Amino acid sequence: MTPPPGAVRIGAVNYLNTKPLTHRLDELLPAAEIVLDLPSRLADDLAAGRLDVALIPSIEYLGDPGYRIVSDACIACRGPVLSVKMFSRVPADRIRTLALDEGSRTSAALVQILLHARYAIRPRITALPIGASVDQTSADAVLLIGDRAIHAPEGPFAEVWDLGDQWCRWAEIPFVFAMWVAREGVELADVEAALCAARDSGVAHIEEIARREAAALSMTQRECVAYLRDNLHFRLGDAERQGLEKFFRLAGELGLTTAGAEFGLFDCKSAG
Repeated sequence: MTPPPGAVRIGAVNYLNTKPLTHRLDELLPAAEIVLDLPSRLADDLAAGRLDVALIPSIEYLGDPGYRIVSDACIACRGPVLSVKMFSRVPADRIRTLALDEGSRTSAALVQILLHARYAIRPRITALPIGASVDQTSADAVLLIGDRAIHAPEGPFAEVWDLGDQWCRWAEIPFVFAMWVAREGVELADVEAALCAARDSGVAHIEEIARREAAALSMTQRECVAYLRDNLHFRLGDAERQGLEKFFRLAGELGLTTAGAEFGLFDCKSAG
C-alpha cells in the first residue's frame, strides 16, 4: 500500500537484533512509510532528509546538532553482544591493518577506541564491502557486524573479540549501538509513543520473533531466543546514557567524530 502524501518516513534495519524494536510497528503506525536498509545508509538518508526518523548507529547522532533521540528504545548491551566481532589473524597488539564492515560506523569507531585504549595502536583502515568475505581481505584483522558476525568465519584466528564484551569489561558501563533519532523540525505526532510500544511488544514476544526468524538465519529457535534475551538490552536508561557520553568523548579524542554532543532526549513513558 502506498503511504499517503506527507506520511512520516521511518527507517529501520532488517537485522535480527532490530526485530524486537519493529515488532508490529506497521500496525501501530499504519500511515507511516517504513523503509528497511543498512544502518549506515539509514544514517545517510536521515541526514539528506529522505527519512524523518531512523534507527541509526549511535555515532551518527553527532552528525547534526538538530538531531534528537525520540524513544528510550535502543539496541544496547551490558556484556557480550555476539553480533559485533573483530577477527584477528595476529595477536591484537600486533594489528597494523584493520578491515571494517561497511554496514555500521559505530562499531568501526568502537573497535578503534578499544585497540587504542588497550594497546595504544592506530591501525591502517581499509573497507570490507557489504557481502565481501573475510577471505577477500589481507588485513590483519576484520570487523564484522550483524547476522554474519554471529556465524564465525573460518579461521584460523589468533584472537576473536566480542566488542560488547570488550567494552563492558574495560569501561564497566553498557554500550549503545543504535537508537531512534529524528531530524529537527519533524512533526512526529504519535510516532514517539509507537516506537516505545513496538519495543515493549517485541520484548514480550521474543519467542515468537525467534520462531519466525531462526530458519532464515541458520539458527535454532533456542539460539535466537538466547541472543535476543541474553545478549541485547533494548532500553535507554541512565547507565546506557553514560555509556553513550563516554563513547562520544573517546571518539572525539581520537578524531573519529565531533566531541561534546548535547542530548535531546524524548522522555518515553513506556510500559514495564
